[in-house]
Amino acid sequence: MNAKILIVDDDPDIVMMLEDRLHASGYETVAATEGQQALDHIVHESPHLILLDLTLPKVSGLDVLKRLSQIKPSENIPVIVMTAHGSVEAAVEAMKEGAYDFLTKPLDKDHLLIVIRKALERDALRRQVAYLRSEVDGRYASIVGNSPSVKSVVEAAQRAAKSDASVLLLGESGTGKELFARSIHQWSHRGAMPLIVINCVALTETLLENELFGHERGAFTGADRQQKGKLEMADGGTVFLDEIGDMSLPLQAKLLRVLQDREFQRVGGSKTVSVNIRIIAATNKDLRQAVRAGQFREDLYFRLNVVTFTLPPLRERSGDVPALAQFFLDRHTRDAKRPGMALSMAAIEALTGYPWPGNIRELDNVIARAVVLSPKDTIEPEMLALLADDTGPCRDEDPFLPYLNLPYHESMEHHSRYIIARAMELAEGNQTKAAESLKLQRTYLARLLKQQK
Repeated sequence: MNAKILIVDDDPDIVMMLEDRLHASGYETVAATEGQQALDHIVHESPHLILLDLTLPKVSGLDVLKRLSQIKPSENIPVIVMTAHGSVEAAVEAMKEGAYDFLTKPLDKDHLLIVIRKALERDALRRQVAYLRSEVDGRYASIVGNSPSVKSVVEAAQRAAKSDASVLLLGESGTGKELFARSIHQWSHRGAMPLIVINCVALTETLLENELFGHERGAFTGADRQQKGKLEMADGGTVFLDEIGDMSLPLQAKLLRVLQDREFQRVGGSKTVSVNIRIIAATNKDLRQAVRAGQFREDLYFRLNVVTFTLPPLRERSGDVPALAQFFLDRHTRDAKRPGMALSMAAIEALTGYPWPGNIRELDNVIARAVVLSPKDTIEPEMLALLADDTGPCRDEDPFLPYLNLPYHESMEHHSRYIIARAMELAEGNQTKAAESLKLQRTYLARLLKQQK
């Protein structure tokens, strides 16, 4: 779709010249010769950009600019103001009111097109960032559950979010510590700034140091340019240090300085870099025991342990399981393009009665697997592949269970083989019938069968 540009000027010759030039460059145009007409066009025509003369009859261009934020508060339409020589003060005032740029008359047509293109590109980038942020926020914003243990932690976390105090999140693996960290960041005054997530166990000590602090050119072989670290990139925002209990002692000492002084040096550098960040850390380890064992610095522990929340395991909040299951079902059916899928009452009862040794992460994976592999739109208990208990043997009647302890992709491959083999058995070897029961194209089923040989 071509961008639509609203031209607002009381000089018909200028309007005609701009329309000709913009049409030749592939833009759509709509024109207004006075301020109120421009406001009406903004409401009804929804332009992508506005070329606005500041000297207009009745309602001035500056008044149009001021009222734009009222009638289109969420759209941030880029405005390029046009003014005569000697009216730079008015243009500066327009910039203070939110104008993207200003041009002086007579207009340089080539420069005008460059400014328009850059304004539209910036606006497209802004909308793309807003969309991506909404996607991330939508994926992580919901803390699902109404159990007293969760509600109390949420209420306390919302209060803590208003400060810049360090937060330590404790709890078993898979209890949603990253989700809480993201929520605390969003509830805080830093919510519009970056949240940088760093997994302290995923990298070696050397790589993690470089990830945190960055490096100077020549710091090591292959360092051909300066690189900023994640702490520097998070300036003004929040850093979430996941699995901090696994950080090495030398790096703990360097992190302590960041917490104390909000400054550090890049690897191979001598210049001090100052940052304004908030630290949220998480671990599933007992840090007090780690301190006693000499595996974690006591001074760092006390620096982190300003505000501490312990997230309850899922087995202690079983009443939240149905809502969480529905939340994950909605997400995975949307991703898999399988709308209309639902959990049967028997499946919900099975989910609620399961002890969830892997907590919320395990529930997420169970629902994801069921959405992918279920041949029907209603998910029954046998499609959930739940163990009878967290340590006991597999149920003989459930063929999925022997594969639960395998890596994800290997487990999915085994499940896929079973589903296809079962469908072929029920269809007595007829690929067309089997494909219909699985809601697959016959040619796709044939390709899957060939891959499994």
